[in-house]
Amino acid sequence: MDSTSLIYRTYVSILERELICAMGCTEPIALAYCAAKARSVLGTLPERILVEASGNIIKNVKSVVVPNTGGRCGIATAAAIGVLGGDENAQLQVISQVTDETIDKLGPYMEKTQIDISLLESDNLLDMIVTVFFQDSYAKVRISNEHTNIVLIEKDEEILFQKEAEAEEEKGEELPDYSLLTVKDIYDFATSCNLEDVTPILDRQIEMNTAISDEGMRHDYGANIGKVLLKMGNDVRTRAKARAAAGSDARMNGCDMPVVICSGSGNQGMTTSLPVIEYAKELKADQEKLYRALLISNLVTLHCKSGIGRLSAYCGAVSAGAGAGAGITYLHGGTDKEISHTIVNALAISSGIVCDGAKSSCAAKIAIAVDTGILGFEMYRNGQQFYGGDGLVVKGVENSINNFARLGRIGMRETDREILLMMTN
Repeated sequence: MDSTSLIYRTYVSILERELICAMGCTEPIALAYCAAKARSVLGTLPERILVEASGNIIKNVKSVVVPNTGGRCGIATAAAIGVLGGDENAQLQVISQVTDETIDKLGPYMEKTQIDISLLESDNLLDMIVTVFFQDSYAKVRISNEHTNIVLIEKDEEILFQKEAEAEEEKGEELPDYSLLTVKDIYDFATSCNLEDVTPILDRQIEMNTAISDEGMRHDYGANIGKVLLKMGNDVRTRAKARAAAGSDARMNGCDMPVVICSGSGNQGMTTSLPVIEYAKELKADQEKLYRALLISNLVTLHCKSGIGRLSAYCGAVSAGAGAGAGITYLHGGTDKEISHTIVNALAISSGIVCDGAKSSCAAKIAIAVDTGILGFEMYRNGQQFYGGDGLVVKGVENSINNFARLGRIGMRETDREILLMMTN
């Protein structure tokens, strides 16, 4: 692929924008970032905090441990640590520099500070408003659609900054066009691109995601799904699932190590990368082969997820598992044809997995999604596949991806409402 072409430049831009570092589950971290920004605008430590959050934010913050909080969970914790010790300039690493002294202050601060939480009625599944108060003054910050996308800053009835949530520009630059993602072009890009354009991003993903997976294997986190899997066997398929699950074990249960995310999610970032890394070791693939396999897995994940949105009742690990399967297919010599069949097979199997929030069981869902991605590859390698008319599968990989995206974006809206009702009641 020509490095000066629009598709090439767009794919590099998408990777640079998506494969970024984050510490902790991205929804509570986004909330902490929003709160830290509001405190900065207020200019002092607030005596009262109001958090308004969309259902999907409430769902994904409710049960996950927030790093650097002494093991605390929940919306009030995320907001409080954001205002108390967050760096408003650090975005998704907003609470990475919180000190032990600040953690010690968190409990007393939450006891004396009124923190109100309410459901924000919004058409955007990712939406939050944090308003902080001190005496007669207030500051309000709103984040919508993406985890660091600030759309409103207001202080004492004066609007300091405002933009549309769906604005086509970010930091003064036009957003990359995700509609240019296709399986064929992803394969062409991954197999021909100048690796110097992407190596720093991929090196960071390999290093950070491997490190948190190691941490999950070493210590006791959540349900220890990674360790449970390794007790069941030590073949490469089991290790691939265990490596991804162990990273989620740690991340969902308070580990403060950063990960490189994908499609706004650390769990998806680990799911799409760690199984590919494990298979590359098993197959003794050289570094270039690994890089190109990771390009395929990351971009396929983003392609499958971009039609769904950041948050949904549809578990994001499903898309990432299909991405991992695509990367593993490439490591075994597969072309865009084999990769396409792997993706369709994987999506056809596991797209019924629902998202009921971030918590320990995410690691188990990741293991299932990775297993499905591998099964999708093994099916086609053994002459088996799903055909158009089998459920949501239709002829053509792009048409099938669109169908499953529609399921996640539109078909599961009512499911999302029911999940939220059950979790909050």
